[in-house]
Amino acid sequence: MAGEINEGSVPAYYREVYEAVRCRTDERVQVEVFQRLLQRTDLSKAVLGQIAEHVDSTDGFLSKLSLYKALALIALAQQGKQPSPKLLENCIQEFPKPQLGEPRDLSALRMQPAQEDVLTVSQTLDKLLAQDTVQVELIPEKKGLFLKHVEYQVTSQRYKISVYRRYSDFDVFHEVLIQRYAYRMVPALPPKRMLKGVLTNVSEREFIEGRRRALGRFINLVARHPFFSEDELVKTFLTFSGSDVQTKLRDTYKKTGDEFMTNRIATLAKEYLPADIQAQFSTSRELIRNIHNSFQKLRDRAEKMAERSKENATDLLMFGKELSTLGSDASSLPSLASSQSTWGTLRQSLKSLSVEFAVLSDKAAQQGRREEDDVVEKLNLFLDLLQSYRDLCERHEKGVLHEHQRALHKYSVMKRQMMSATVQPKEQASVEQLESRIVQQENAIQTMELRNYFSLFCLHQETQLIFIYLPITSHILGAFVNSQVQGHREMGEVWNELQPKLGCLFGGNNGLKRPI
Repeated sequence: MAGEINEGSVPAYYREVYEAVRCRTDERVQVEVFQRLLQRTDLSKAVLGQIAEHVDSTDGFLSKLSLYKALALIALAQQGKQPSPKLLENCIQEFPKPQLGEPRDLSALRMQPAQEDVLTVSQTLDKLLAQDTVQVELIPEKKGLFLKHVEYQVTSQRYKISVYRRYSDFDVFHEVLIQRYAYRMVPALPPKRMLKGVLTNVSEREFIEGRRRALGRFINLVARHPFFSEDELVKTFLTFSGSDVQTKLRDTYKKTGDEFMTNRIATLAKEYLPADIQAQFSTSRELIRNIHNSFQKLRDRAEKMAERSKENATDLLMFGKELSTLGSDASSLPSLASSQSTWGTLRQSLKSLSVEFAVLSDKAAQQGRREEDDVVEKLNLFLDLLQSYRDLCERHEKGVLHEHQRALHKYSVMKRQMMSATVQPKEQASVEQLESRIVQQENAIQTMELRNYFSLFCLHQETQLIFIYLPITSHILGAFVNSQVQGHREMGEVWNELQPKLGCLFGGNNGLKRPI
């Protein structure tokens, strides 16, 4: 009997409850929200069933009057009466008030359409990695005797195009990307030049190669980020082949502005955040900090192993060369050497062994490159992402929160000035000017509060992204094990080929199996 209820006859409490639980997009109430509301009443399941039976819903929604009717029935049931529409006819003056607590606390029950999808990043690592693979290759350009600048060929698998970029292009791209997505993980760029006195043991060539790898990791993380990948800025950087990509990037950003201005739910972010968002953030941040520290140690060890493989390659090559030098010595044996001595024959056989050791050296060098390309590089990719998360957390605390606190302080100073102005008579113009400034400051604070909630919202999503990337650990371990299996097998094959050759060269047991 929803027709028996009209807005004029309901208590203010009914309207407050309705405003708290209704959809933000229209005037109806979702059935799921209504069911949650019923759960707060502590009434028996049988009574709740009776109430639900008398309340009409269409396409999963209740009208405003249907909710009012339900609230009246809940109130009757809480009074120990039968929740019957007939009893409502006796409520001539005003309907009874249900006990549901403060209306403002009920807004947590409200569900936006597809609310779960808005905050949740529904991605898998495989989907992210399949988004794009970008190759960054070096094209050195020589001017005279010295290397004046370095150009990169950037090839996107997704867009099937190659473009040419300088470091300064990457720099401008990074600058506009962080302006557009201040509340998300934007990986850092590698330094443009070698830091004097810090990287003295790294050659210019090694530095340029390290920078190329780092730029490759940066652009791949950006191109695969679920919120960056469809952005016009990323598409421009990967596909624009005009003469001035930097101007094009800056113009593209000016047209769109930052994410807060373009994201459709930016001003509603608070509605979607869990009540314990701060506690969740603190817990996740500590966990990710520990993961970051562990991965740094894993990377350092993997780098040492790759370095050892390269050193092993050098040692094997030098070992073979020394054998060759020994075998190339044509000096005649002194008379005191026994006529039985086999050194002359043995010495000649040593020369040919340097070829075998050169092959062993090559295999060890390949092993080092595999460890560097497959294992260290994957570890560095994840570490770059973890570092960008740490940078984001600092930006959130030092940026949005700090600005908000500063604005509140400025506001309190203005309010004190206003109070002082009302106590001590001042010129009307100056009071009005102060009032205008206070209104402006109130608006600024409101915007900052909205930005703060949106920053937390983005932080929550970026935290999810870190956990989505965590299974990359299995990729890293797989690459590590495969590199070792392949390396040891290839080295083993060469050693096994060398063993019978020693028998042919030197004859007899030649000490291969007999302990000295």
